Amino acid sequence: MARYLPARPRRTRSAKLERGKNSREIMEILEAYDLTGSYRSAAELAGCDHHTVARYVKMRAAGQHPAARRHRDRAIDVFLPKIEELVVRSNGRIRADVVHKRITAMGFTGGERTTRRTVAEAKAQFRAGQRRVYRPWITEPGLWLQWDWGEGPQIGGRRTSLWCAWVAWSRFRVVIPVWDKTLPTITACLDATLRRIGGVPAYALTDNEKTVTTDHIAGIAVRNPEIVEVARHYGMTIRTCLPADPETKGGSEATVRIAKADLVPKDVNLLEEYRNFAALESACRTFCEEVNNRGHRETKRRPIEMLAEERTRLHPLPKQPFTVAFGTTRRVCWDATISVEAVRYSVPHQLIDTRVWARFHGDELIVTAVDTTDGHAREVARHLRGSAGTPVLDDAHHPPREDKEGDRTPKATSAEEAAFLMLGPGAAAWLVEAATAGTRKVKAKMAEAVAFSKLYSAAEVDRALGTAAVTGRFAEKDLISILDYQVGRESVEVTRASETHSLQPGTSAWSRFGTIPLEIDDEGDTL
Repeated sequence: MARYLPARPRRTRSAKLERGKNSREIMEILEAYDLTGSYRSAAELAGCDHHTVARYVKMRAAGQHPAARRHRDRAIDVFLPKIEELVVRSNGRIRADVVHKRITAMGFTGGERTTRRTVAEAKAQFRAGQRRVYRPWITEPGLWLQWDWGEGPQIGGRRTSLWCAWVAWSRFRVVIPVWDKTLPTITACLDATLRRIGGVPAYALTDNEKTVTTDHIAGIAVRNPEIVEVARHYGMTIRTCLPADPETKGGSEATVRIAKADLVPKDVNLLEEYRNFAALESACRTFCEEVNNRGHRETKRRPIEMLAEERTRLHPLPKQPFTVAFGTTRRVCWDATISVEAVRYSVPHQLIDTRVWARFHGDELIVTAVDTTDGHAREVARHLRGSAGTPVLDDAHHPPREDKEGDRTPKATSAEEAAFLMLGPGAAAWLVEAATAGTRKVKAKMAEAVAFSKLYSAAEVDRALGTAAVTGRFAEKDLISILDYQVGRESVEVTRASETHSLQPGTSAWSRFGTIPLEIDDEGDTL
């Protein structure tokens, strides 16, 4: 039953034109018409003109939305065909100010704001007609792996890249930093990714880089034969997305975006820089552990848990990686170096007596090793190209020496040497300095010092030997001379100046000078 609607004061036409009817007022108008069945009576109850009631009632009867505004002719409507033509020809990229200049020259007198609204409407209609319709991609375990590249941070002024891989079904992510994007590096990253996920999927999707696709003929991608060999080694098929169409590999694109937001220094993550490449590798491992151990927003499960289920659908991994792309093999010598083109290059000392692979990329030599425990291939050294006869070494490849002075530390090999060195550090210093100076009869002088330790204390002899080592006195009687001097100085009472005693000699001995006659003996000497 309709509620009672009190009569409202009728507004003038100018008042009605001030604003349009809102939804509540329109419903009251229609409700008044349903109650009275008359346009004029409903207009008196709703407080509006009867023509307004008639318009809304006819719109309702025609199935139109009552709140829809009627289109009024505009001055720019005459130029709509031209505006639509410009939008279509530019593929929706033309700017509104350019359109405004074009239609102004054709006689349009309206403002630029009107043109901007009209161009925006035309672009919206164009995009609606060109919009791609996607069929939902229902992923299946064990089928798809995607990878893409992201720009990494700079280390020491040098640019790095981020290998970003994504397992489609489990949403498991792998991010590996590298120095370049060559085919051997891609092979190493692909091998590390497959070993990290624990198997090989049926397909791998990536972009159309020259390392994967060499050309397109009649819309068909021509694969790089080397990447085909890599795929055949692992038992997978490598596919590429459409050229300039990143939407066909959105999963890896999202991985790149997330990795760059977390790992590349910028204002939002408050990261200034990485000290070295090892710090960037550690940050990438931490990032992968974090994103793979938190629930995904779509699956509501952790990717690490879903990967455990997906491993049952993956193909087994070959025991050895595809090492052909890593270069030529070299054996690491006992001095932690390899020889390439008559130049010796250092590698980490942990690889001594193992096999590595070396290749040149531009002016750099890249050395790759395969871990014997898990089979992962990784880059272990990178050097600038050297010249024959000049080895290229990296101090970080060799362990630090615990005792750099070990070659100058005497070690006893007989009882006589042990007895001499037991005198103290002064004896060891004397032996080193005496041997360096080429002293003769060193063993005899060592035995003499041991004999002196029977007459003097061992501490006194060691002190004398230390003094002789510092002053370079290694002659026959030098040691006993130093001992006598040191012992004599210790026995003499030391007189020190004070407030009551001066070390300045007095003149009392001269007080009787000239007062006592001198006596001369027979030989002429003074008595």
